Amino acid sequence: MQQYRDRVVIVTGASEGIGRALALTLAAQGAKLVLAARNAARLDDLVDRCRASGADACAVPTDVSDEDACRRLVETAVARYGRVDALVNDAGRTMWARFDALASLDIFEELMRVNFLGAVYCTRYALPFLRETRGQIIAIASVAGTTGVPERTAYAASKHAMIGFFDSLRIELAGTGVDVTVVAPDFVVSEIHRRAIGPDGAPLGVTPMQEARIMRAEDCAQIILRAMQRRERLVFTTLRAKTGRWMKLIAPALVDRMAADAIAKRR
Repeated sequence: MQQYRDRVVIVTGASEGIGRALALTLAAQGAKLVLAARNAARLDDLVDRCRASGADACAVPTDVSDEDACRRLVETAVARYGRVDALVNDAGRTMWARFDALASLDIFEELMRVNFLGAVYCTRYALPFLRETRGQIIAIASVAGTTGVPERTAYAASKHAMIGFFDSLRIELAGTGVDVTVVAPDFVVSEIHRRAIGPDGAPLGVTPMQEARIMRAEDCAQIILRAMQRRERLVFTTLRAKTGRWMKLIAPALVDRMAADAIAKRR
């Protein structure tokens, strides 16, 4: 069933990883896609691939940490298609460094502006149009938004903020027809790990992950699509994440050890 045929979907962070895989998955459904990211060349390539699948798609280079850029993104979508049916807030950055090893605390502002405020900005400008279509908001957060994770203090903080915002917004929107789905992926193969900010404030340049042992972005996208179709509230993408959610209530020290072990093994 092509539930998203002709539905207008804005996807931020679309140039790579989960965002790119989800855009291609929606393209196969015949969605009308407004694709946003900072890398214009990768966006153009993605637009070509989406159109090859028969979808209507356009690229809008966007830095979501800039509120005006987020407003222009939504305005472009409405000007082109006349409506917005779904907003996927996927744009994000991450880090790999112990807090006591950081050369500067600028990383906290950077990740909060991109991961949290970027989602807030896009949602603010898309919401009036989503009300008109009784649409949906999808927040791609992280399992790190539900528990502490070592070496990712700023990232976890930004994702906790993201989940808190969208859970609160869901309650405010009750009865409007606009649904909010929060997705909390575990580790996924993505360029985000290569661009992770290290202790010196510079991107790592290489992934610290054992990519052969973590989820593919394409598989994660399929899980997200099912959650979108069902308009689910909260979705975890692995058994480990689902188990950790409940274990945190009865054995929090065990969950701490699980998180430390996952980072140590990079999977």
